[in-house]
Amino acid sequence: MVNLDTVKQFFLEARQELKKVTWPTKQQTITATWVVIAVTAALAIFLGLADLVFAKVIGYILK
Repeated sequence: MVNLDTVKQFFLEARQELKKVTWPTKQQTITATWVVIAVTAALAIFLGLADLVFAKVIGYILK
């Protein structure tokens, strides 16, 4: 069974730790988001092209 004092202590300690966190600025968050979007798009294009090439090669082999 869960001890309510233990749960309370957990949340108090979690709150204390969150106060120590150095949160990113708005500009850092925006920049990081654009980097993630750009890398994801580039990887999607690369994988799409690789899939297309492999599909064509497999198609030629199976004919």
